[in-house]
Amino acid sequence: MILMAVDYGDVRTGVALCDRLELLASPLTVLVQENPKRLLAQLCALAAEHGVQEIVVGLPRNMDGSEGRRAEKCRAFAAELAEKSALPVTMRDERLSTVSAHRALNATNTRGKKRKEVVDAVSAVIILQDYLDYRKKFASR
Repeated sequence: MILMAVDYGDVRTGVALCDRLELLASPLTVLVQENPKRLLAQLCALAAEHGVQEIVVGLPRNMDGSEGRRAEKCRAFAAELAEKSALPVTMRDERLSTVSAHRALNATNTRGKKRKEVVDAVSAVIILQDYLDYRKKFASR
């Protein structure tokens, strides 16, 4: 099954996809869009173009597990995305995904403008890979 992850942001939204075997998440793009309605349309178009069957949206929880204003915004966005795309949308805890993305970019010595352009897509990859690993773990039980 092809899954798409979304690291939703007010300006930049990272998007990642996995292969049909659900083994590997890969970055697709970073959408630079401040208008939520246009962003929804772009995400729906990407999902249709790539044959996506499920969407995973990052849920930004606080370190103590609680949810703040940003999490509420992401939940509302995910609900709209589910409605517009007619696909199942799963929320996935994204704590430390951006920190992990920055560490990965440090390891590859990605700096400056290039880093800013890709960090959200790398965060989406981390969210999706975490979800894929979770699915594998519980599918084998």
